[in-house]
Parts: sequence; structure tokens; C-alpha cells
Amino acid sequence: MKSTARVLPQTPPLENFVPPEMPIKEVSPRKLRGAAIVAAVIVTIIVITGLVMRKSDDKQLRDWTDDQAIPTVAILKPGKRGNVATLDLPGRLEPFSSASLYARVSGYLKSWKVDIGKPVKVGQLLAEIETPDLDQQLLQGKADLASAEATAALAEITAKRWKLLVDSKYVSKQAADEKIADFMTKQALAQSARANVDRLKTLKNFARIVAPFDGIVTARGTDIGALINGGSGSGVGISPGTGTGSGAGSTGGMGQELFQISNTKRLRVYVNVPQTYVPSIRPNTQAKITVPERPGQSYVAAVASSAQAVDMASGSTLMQILVDNAEGELLPGAFANVSFELPHDVVVLSVPASALMFDKAGLRVATVGADNKVVLKTVTILRDLGKIIELGSGLAPDDHIIESPPDGIATGDAVRIAQPAKKPDGAANTRGNGKGAY
Repeated sequence: MKSTARVLPQTPPLENFVPPEMPIKEVSPRKLRGAAIVAAVIVTIIVITGLVMRKSDDKQLRDWTDDQAIPTVAILKPGKRGNVATLDLPGRLEPFSSASLYARVSGYLKSWKVDIGKPVKVGQLLAEIETPDLDQQLLQGKADLASAEATAALAEITAKRWKLLVDSKYVSKQAADEKIADFMTKQALAQSARANVDRLKTLKNFARIVAPFDGIVTARGTDIGALINGGSGSGVGISPGTGTGSGAGSTGGMGQELFQISNTKRLRVYVNVPQTYVPSIRPNTQAKITVPERPGQSYVAAVASSAQAVDMASGSTLMQILVDNAEGELLPGAFANVSFELPHDVVVLSVPASALMFDKAGLRVATVGADNKVVLKTVTILRDLGKIIELGSGLAPDDHIIESPPDGIATGDAVRIAQPAKKPDGAANTRGNGKGAY
């Protein structure tokens, strides 16, 4: 069979390889000069273009910097509060009448008849006290009275006999006068003993603790078997929130409070009115009272009296309001909000608290003129409502105020008015063109 293998030509070794000679074409000097000129022109154009672009960028940067230096602010108009100002003040509910009952005699509590929250009538028995010491004193007083009365009776008989002897000239008048004086002395001692017995009987009556008026037992500070010391001034008081005391009695002769009775059919509301509003709140001025535990419910009351003096510490006048509480919905001792509606002749302007600026020049508000330049106006506060401040003077109703002025802003500074964000169709826009009313 015939072979089909190809025989490759033999390649000479690389060390014997000689590259072919290439012809070198010479460039004329004229062409070289032309190329250099073209390259120089291109470089010049590139440099000039770079300088022009850099100058343009610098101008744009300066314009952007100047533009950013002008603050963007939101403006609004002062709110109008109307011809009636609402004054809300904190108050405290107190019972129309309240009495703390103490024992007038010492002893041990025998029993108590009513507990906290129970209504009582005037004269109703609340508790009884065992008085062993007083009982013995009363027995001794009665015995002393019997002895004094017997001595006085004998002295009276003796005086009468000596008077008869004087008439018969058997004794001197001086001796008879001495017997009569002795009788009068014994009679006075008997009256003293009788008064002492009456005093002890009266004290014995105080062993019965009775209600001084119609009301509710709001506190009980004793229990059966407790040592009771007569007198007032708490050695052991009533524990807050429990209505009861320790039951151990006080020491040092000081009596503890046994019961507290309160008349809650009518309540007194005490409120401190700032000096500015005192002339506007007179007796019979209507007030609306609300309490946190009954949201949405209010109680109409009237001012009953005023202290007619300004407290130097608080700068306010204490006023008393009477409110009917026949249903017992209001609780004595509770916090209450007292609202007055005070009519006035001028429309009060209000601004958000964030619009106020306080510096060495005083309290001011930043306004924006037609040329978008800032004008700082000095204002006075009529009433601080927290987030809203009512002003007494300094602003006009058509002023455009800066809602939150930036730090360091001054009269004459230029500002940019912020445009309000677009809202969906049908949504209210309260600041059209950045000039809403607060």
C-alpha cells in the first residue's frame, strides 16, 4: 500500500535568519514644519477651550454659591383669634364644707358605725369611745359634790343658829358674821363641785363622735381598740389613699384625726387668675369646668368671690367658683380645668411659638416685605398657649411672618419664599403660595 504522508520543507535555524532590507523614505523639512504648526494650533485651541470652560464653571459656582446663601423660608399670616378670648387655667376642687373630727376625751375606741364613702346626717353617731379614766373622775366628782353640799348644809344651819343667838344677845355680832361667812364659803365650794360634775358629764358626752353636718365620710383614721388621746393636732394622721390611719393612737398628748366629713353637694373651685385678666373676671362671671376623668363633659359655674389682692410670689389673684354637684360626679380634691370666655374690643393676633426671636433687642418676629427682604418687628406677648402665642402689639393682620426664622437673620436680608408641596386633588391647601394664615 502506498504512503500519503506529506514532507514539510526544512526550516533554517533562527540564528542564520537575516531580515530583508526596508527602504527608508526621507521627510522634507517643510512637511515637518507644517505638522509642528498644526500640533501647536491644536494645543492652543485645547488650552483656550479649557480656560474658557474653567472661567464659565467659576462663574456658575459663584452664582450657585450666592444663590445658596439666600435662605429659603416658609411664611404665613398671623392668625385671628376673634373678639372672645378663651382663658384656660388649672383649678382644684374642694368640698363646700369639710371638718376633721378629733376626740375631746381620752380612752379606747369602743366601736365605729360608718366607713368611708358613706353619707351621714347631722348628729348621726359615728363612733363611741370607752373612757375609764373619765368615768372614775366623774364618780369622784359626784362624791366631792355630795360632801360639799353636806358641809354647806351644816354651815347654813350653824349660821342660822348663831343669828338667833345674836338677836338674844348671847353671842357677839362678830361671831355670828364669821359663821355666816363660813356658810357662804361652803356654799361656793358646793357650787364649784357641782360645776366640776357638769364639766365631767359634758366631757362624757364627747365620748360619742357625731356628724357636725350632712355629708360624706371621706376619711377614717382609727379602728376598734385604738388608744385615743384627746386634743387636736395630728400625731398620727390619716394615710393618703387608704382612708384609714395606723390605729395605734398618737403620742405626747396629741390627738389623731378620727374622721373627715365633707359636704360634696356643692364644691368650691379655687383658681389663680393672672393679674392681666383680673379686671375682666368679676363675680358672677360664667366659667366652664372640665375634669380629666370625664372627657367631653363640662359643668357650668360662676365666680363667687375674689381675694381682691395679688399674690406677690405668683402674680395672680385667688378666685373662688361654686359649682353644683348634686349628682356627685365631681370629686373633692381632684384637678380641674377652668375655662373663661372673655370678650374684648380688639382682634387678637396669634403666631406659632417657633416664629418668636429673643435677643438683646427684645422679643421680635421676622416679617417679609414685598421685595422679599426681612423686617424684624418688636412684639409683646398677651398670652402663652404653648404652641400658639397671642400677641398684644407689634404686628398687623396682613403681615407675612417667617414661621421658623434661621439663626442670624437681620433686617434687610433677602430670603426666598418656599413653595408649598403639591397636594392631591381635593386636598385642602392651607398655605397657598407659601402665604397661609396660622
